[in-house]
Amino acid sequence: MNAKLDQLRIQLRAHAPLVIAYSGGVDSAYLLAEAQRTLGDQVLGVIADSPSLPRQALVDALALAAGIGANVEVVGTAEIDNPEYAANPLNRCYFCKAELFTKLDSLASERGFRAIAYGENADDMRQTRPGRLAATEFSILAPLRDAGLTKQEIRDRSRELGLPTADAPAQPCLSSRIPHGTPVTVEALSMIERGEAHVRSLGFRVFRVRHVVEPAQPLRARVQIAPVEMPLLANVRAALEAGLLATGYGTVEIDPAGYRT
Repeated sequence: MNAKLDQLRIQLRAHAPLVIAYSGGVDSAYLLAEAQRTLGDQVLGVIADSPSLPRQALVDALALAAGIGANVEVVGTAEIDNPEYAANPLNRCYFCKAELFTKLDSLASERGFRAIAYGENADDMRQTRPGRLAATEFSILAPLRDAGLTKQEIRDRSRELGLPTADAPAQPCLSSRIPHGTPVTVEALSMIERGEAHVRSLGFRVFRVRHVVEPAQPLRARVQIAPVEMPLLANVRAALEAGLLATGYGTVEIDPAGYRT
């Protein structure tokens, strides 16, 4: 682990001053924290703000950055205005990352930053990730991945640094709740955000509200809850369903298999 951390810090120093694509998630929060400790004012975290980012996630990300003393800015992104993104193809994330990296590339050029980095880790290489193609096209650095840091190692180190994300569940953008092929709209994202805020208020931690649109059928919320949390459902199911119906869903389905990635 010490060798990996040394390699990470060498990379950070070699590319300073540095912009980091920061979302407040486990990986980017850890990357920003290590970069701030290594580079100080020579690092800037940038959060992409769009309808696919929950408001609470933005608030939490800004608070975390303030807590570690890192400089962070928010930039608006307009991926949802791109018809290729809004059509919600299998490679939707490519268009999102391309929009983000276009904004960061412009910011870095205008303000004299040497490079841009994002939070891909070593474990991510086992998965097909459309956003990786955009990162390659824009020459975005992946210091965590290149240092060989795994997700568990990042969580362990985050715990050592006292980051609140050490045990945080994965939280991809709200668009990921919409099945591929179903268009992504601002209205759908708003419903999902309100629906998940309601489910979270009932005490659930790891879950998804899937936004299901089918011809000639009422709009359906398919709720997937982590299996270990399913016993909590017995006491709050009526409240959960009522709250989701109040957000605009026509029917509510509880997935008996629970949440799985």
